Amino acid sequence: MRSDILKKNIETLPHRALLMSSGLKQEDFGPDRPFIGVANSYNDIIPGHIHLNELTLEVKRGIRDAGGVPLEWGVPGVCDGVAMYVEMRLSLPSREHIADNIEIMVLSHSLDGWVGVTDCDKITPGMLMAAGRLNLPAVILTGGPMKANIIDGKKRHPIEGFGIVGQVKAGTMSEEEAEKLLPIMACGAGSCVGLYTANTMSVVTEVLGMSLTRCATTLAIDPLKREQAYESGKRIVELVKEDIKARDIMTENAFNNAIRVDMAMGGSTNAALHIPAIAKECGIDIDVDLFDKISRETPNLCSIIPAGTNEMADVDMAGGIPAVLNRLKDMIMNSPTVNGKEIGRIAESGDVVDEDVIRTLENAYHRVGGIAVLKGNVAHSGIIKQTAVDKEMSVHSGPAKVFYTEKDLLDAIEARGIAEGDVLVLPFQGPAGAPGMPEMLTPTDAIKGAGYKKVALITDGRFSGATTGPCIGHIEMEAYNGGAIGAIRDGDVIDIDIPNRKLNVRLSDQEIKERLEDTKIPERELTPLLESYRDKFTGINCYGK
Repeated sequence: MRSDILKKNIETLPHRALLMSSGLKQEDFGPDRPFIGVANSYNDIIPGHIHLNELTLEVKRGIRDAGGVPLEWGVPGVCDGVAMYVEMRLSLPSREHIADNIEIMVLSHSLDGWVGVTDCDKITPGMLMAAGRLNLPAVILTGGPMKANIIDGKKRHPIEGFGIVGQVKAGTMSEEEAEKLLPIMACGAGSCVGLYTANTMSVVTEVLGMSLTRCATTLAIDPLKREQAYESGKRIVELVKEDIKARDIMTENAFNNAIRVDMAMGGSTNAALHIPAIAKECGIDIDVDLFDKISRETPNLCSIIPAGTNEMADVDMAGGIPAVLNRLKDMIMNSPTVNGKEIGRIAESGDVVDEDVIRTLENAYHRVGGIAVLKGNVAHSGIIKQTAVDKEMSVHSGPAKVFYTEKDLLDAIEARGIAEGDVLVLPFQGPAGAPGMPEMLTPTDAIKGAGYKKVALITDGRFSGATTGPCIGHIEMEAYNGGAIGAIRDGDVIDIDIPNRKLNVRLSDQEIKERLEDTKIPERELTPLLESYRDKFTGINCYGK
């Protein structure tokens, strides 16, 4: 075992003294007692993380009962919902920071394997990136979704507040009325109730085979989550003894399966950003076009908030991810999991309890999957959650209205400066341009909350998993790197054609070139971390290519 260097050599006598000073016993240095790291992203800021200390205790108990030695440390986490609009540029960079954190701690302390206790948007993908990078035995425990409040038969939850902002900006609700809704939107522990980015990445984790079966949909408040924590602790010790590493689990087949299930469930567009980054750490190249290919082949079987009315609790009661896999079993490619079972066996044993929550292939909500990749003279690629777009807006042409900050766009809504049919453009929001590629949920939900039915938005920033409507993000190349989105001006006509995967502005190549030569990059206040992130993505796309 990797930890033997600490246990056996006279040169590491002082190392053992330091570890004993931290609470280890001499018997913990036995040759059959692996050192297991526990990367705990607990904090009391993110609702998806406030219960993770309790789960970590169970993970550590499972490790000890299986004969391992748990060694815990803290991992940072950003709540995207709290950071959004206020200071969202540091969220995506935190993903790499988390992967670095785990690399530093695992390698510096000669750990034999590790468990990631996680939830939410960048923490889970950051941990999966670390698992692929280190290629040691690893198990990921996702903390589980929150449960929506049911008030007068309606599901209430924090993310609906973004739409309420739009209603206030549009003058259809007063600030006083909005504030009165605040208490009923607070739900307690767990990642936000719908298939936003956090729960999307929990689903991806389970399908990749890196978490125990049913982990993605088991609610944070469900007693079963504590059992999953304990079993995750036991299982990591077994994986170390069996020498089963993360890349043995996260195979090319596993990534194909994860994309397919994501398309079938209609997950966050951020999956198209995170999955390639995780795969890259595993030595696997995934092009964004693969998402479009699999989406064309995979019917959308679920209608989950924000696209529909079901929440993650409904998916869990309907059979969880094994039930979704069962629907797709003829499309699933076999791959191992940390459970010790092949994913095909898990799919075979899945049982669909509610056929409306998880529909059949023949009775799908949509004949295609959640994400489409658009191309044209505006973008080499742009990502849209097509299953959350009204049919009448699947093909649209309209005049551009260009904004360089979210505040300017919100002010335009309040001033009634946006008309039905407009295509709003938010350039210079990419990894290099913002920098940090912030999410645009505040403007997208404000547009929806204001009651607009025929307004589209395109940006080189990201969208939250909560985004609905004709909103196209991840535009590449980004404006900062000379992308055509930076050449668009007020009044230019933009053509959007989702079925044919087209996104164009009615400008010639020469006009675009001339405008880009005159385009000024907006000045931004940068921290040292953001300066470093801008340097990293200058000249390359958001997928690191």
